[in-house]
Amino acid sequence: MNDFSSQSAATTFRPFPKIGDKAPDFSARTTLGELTLSDIRGQWVILFAHPADFTPVCTSEFIALAAASPEFAAMDCVLIGLSIDSVFSHLAWIEAIRSEFGVSIPFPIAEDPSMAVSRAYGMLDDTSENSATIRAMYVIDPEGVIRAIQWYPPTVGRSVDELKRLLAALQLVSTRPVLTPEGWRPGEPPIAPPPEKQRDLARLGPRWFLREVSAS
Repeated sequence: MNDFSSQSAATTFRPFPKIGDKAPDFSARTTLGELTLSDIRGQWVILFAHPADFTPVCTSEFIALAAASPEFAAMDCVLIGLSIDSVFSHLAWIEAIRSEFGVSIPFPIAEDPSMAVSRAYGMLDDTSENSATIRAMYVIDPEGVIRAIQWYPPTVGRSVDELKRLLAALQLVSTRPVLTPEGWRPGEPPIAPPPEKQRDLARLGPRWFLREVSAS
């Protein structure tokens, strides 16, 4: 295990992980205590980073994620926030959110003051001097494999509904040999993978390349 603890010096990690790679393991202090990523294997994980505490866009996201946290929990998914700010800054921020907006943040927010975790995940390059580019999100499956990556600029908020839809789609295609079409939502029919043999084309008909299958 690579221990990218919050106390360690920043190190160069290459190549940066891609979809299908194992998620870099790390240990860090969080608002809910010490956390090691590999300790929560067996569950889905959404690791999402923000550039700094008290930023307007990220505050709106955390409020929305807090409201949706029971839905993620029902989908066997753990939410983990991350920024280079200290855990003490995180605690001050979530207390401000609670006192000003009446919202409690139930998921852990990890500190990364050395930027080691951020660099390990490719959120920052080796020459970055601050966290301005950190607006990344990683969906990690129960085996610790990265299944999706999203990047956003600091000016545009992420959609929590889309995160839930993406997670549901990934969970479906992990359990059935199907694909999900544009805009797919739970309960809607998925689509079949394309045939791999020429003899199947005549049997499947002219729409062989886009065929709905049963939703269950």
